[in-house]
Amino acid sequence: MELSIKNLSKTYGNGVVALDDVSLEIPTGLFGLLGPNGAGKSTLMRTIATLQEADSGKISLGDIDVLKQKNEVKKILGYLPQDFGFYPKDNAYNLLEHFTLLKGVRDKKARRAKVEQLLKRVNLWEERKQKLGTFSNGMRQRFGIAQALLGNPKLIIVDEPTAGLDPAERVRFHNLLSEIGENIVVLLSTHIVDDVSDLCTYMAIINKGRIILTENTLHAISQLEGKIWEKQILKTELLEYEEKYKIISTRLFAGKTFIRTYSETNPDNGFSPVRATMEDVYFISSQ
Repeated sequence: MELSIKNLSKTYGNGVVALDDVSLEIPTGLFGLLGPNGAGKSTLMRTIATLQEADSGKISLGDIDVLKQKNEVKKILGYLPQDFGFYPKDNAYNLLEHFTLLKGVRDKKARRAKVEQLLKRVNLWEERKQKLGTFSNGMRQRFGIAQALLGNPKLIIVDEPTAGLDPAERVRFHNLLSEIGENIVVLLSTHIVDDVSDLCTYMAIINKGRIILTENTLHAISQLEGKIWEKQILKTELLEYEEKYKIISTRLFAGKTFIRTYSETNPDNGFSPVRATMEDVYFISSQ
């Protein structure tokens, strides 16, 4: 099943253009939507999830017209928004069983089996009786994925899923998403570049409501090999280098200032070749 988005546009009442003629073809697997805060990612996610209307355009999920057949979409959709509400005084088992009932599983034995299977899959079975209000950020996100997996969805949308997670929880969540994305469409919206490079075979970059790049992730990086150069400079020299070179990013490492530039040939002046990264793709595309 493929998710197809064609010429989708949305302008809010205050004049902000959130989506500007967005078109994407998203195959089975993990697809990354990368962009800064305010780029239009969440608007696109909510529109696909049937939570808001578009001004124009079309979205298809297989044979389903997403904008017209909302009930059909909801039957095969799993959605984990950036912020989702839960009952902090209830426990993971009870709440997930309630969600399973809402999904239409009336048989109590089948419902309990489904809850057990999902909580074990997201590694929360041992914490099933723990109040949700005591969960860490990572545990809450894993619980969110468990509820998104109810009903055996064909499409899962996750919006900024690793923001605020510690390194261990981020790795655990990456592994979970990778497993889920083997057989269904998983749309991962994030501003964290490493989430896309670590997980996604294909990706798109969105900025100011427009898609500025759609590419195979590894191919996008490989196209920059041999064209990225780095140099350590004094912080006071930054403006001078920005005037002379196409500086794509600046970073601090161990208190030192490093700049990266894009150049087809060796820029000399102390620059050294470095391996291209997804971050380089992002900064070059966004300039």
